[in-house]
Amino acid sequence: MKLTGDWLRARDVQAVLAMLENAGHQAFLVGGCVRNGLINTAVSDIDIATDARPDRVIALAKDAGLKPVATGLEHGTITVVVDGHAHEVTTFRRDVETHGRHATVAFSDDLVEDAARRDFTMNALYARADGGVLDPLGSGIADLNARHVRFVGDAQARIREDYLRILRFFRFTAWYGRDLDAEGLAACARNSAGIEKLSRERIGAEMKKLLAAPDPAPAVAAMAQSGILTTVLPGSDARALAPLIHLEDRPADPIRRLAVLGGEGVSERLRLSNPEARRLARLRDAMATPQGPEVLGYNLGEDEAADALLLHHALIGQEMPKDWIKRLYSGANQVFPVKAADLMPAFQGPELGARLRDLEARWIASDFTLTRDDLLG
Repeated sequence: MKLTGDWLRARDVQAVLAMLENAGHQAFLVGGCVRNGLINTAVSDIDIATDARPDRVIALAKDAGLKPVATGLEHGTITVVVDGHAHEVTTFRRDVETHGRHATVAFSDDLVEDAARRDFTMNALYARADGGVLDPLGSGIADLNARHVRFVGDAQARIREDYLRILRFFRFTAWYGRDLDAEGLAACARNSAGIEKLSRERIGAEMKKLLAAPDPAPAVAAMAQSGILTTVLPGSDARALAPLIHLEDRPADPIRRLAVLGGEGVSERLRLSNPEARRLARLRDAMATPQGPEVLGYNLGEDEAADALLLHHALIGQEMPKDWIKRLYSGANQVFPVKAADLMPAFQGPELGARLRDLEARWIASDFTLTRDDLLG
């Protein structure tokens, strides 16, 4: 099996591989770029594994006129920048001690040792500069072809090395899998308490990646059935996620999908940014209050109103109204005809605000038909 593609032949990629190989070192593309390249999906991050030690990588990069950055020196990772493109170069490693959140590693000269410490077999694939693929564990290519997300070696041992792998198991299944691996699912369920040891930032980042998949509903349903979703998001309910995905006519959006899952303290538990938290709260409020497309469009604007309408119909299990886009657009473009100046000086301060809100509510209730004169008369 052989990789092809413009990304593989790119000058920056080949320059880093040649820098190492010409100095007598092993150098292989590894992980996501190999996996995605083999299944013809987008390749973004370029990771390279080598037997060269980090200080040697730094020296070779400088000698070649490239820019080395010690981004993960303690873990053996040097980022080599070529033509503005960053490539993570990591020395072969083996785990000495694991702690459920990070590992103490020792450098290795053995590719098989490096492969054995990776999470899933489809991520333990390597490729030479010419595109030739290596499968050191002997199962990565078959699992990738079958779209089977399987832990390397003993699933429980891999999870206990880093409990984030529980969430990665569901995320990778949503993106690259067909069916859930039974052994992996059981191991995740048995060790779900370990999720509590993870930082909320790591959990939030992983959940957002999972919910960005084209259809994460089966994976999230398995999380719910195994009790893992409750560990991550207490009080959540996955039942409306599949109907939402059925209704969606727009790109995947993790915050929209989080809104339909619900739960207690979601923004804090997942360490959402302030804008994400505010948007989640608006969507949760809007989806819980039945409103027509026009009103939602006026209150939230076109995009957010569309999200709220999708969420509401997913919850009640109904198809979207046939003319919902036109109605939503109409509402989003309405302009309240009364200005504060129209009510002054008769109304001032808090009374002015209250009067404006009252008139706006009457105007909305009239389906935006009342004119300025109607409202002020």
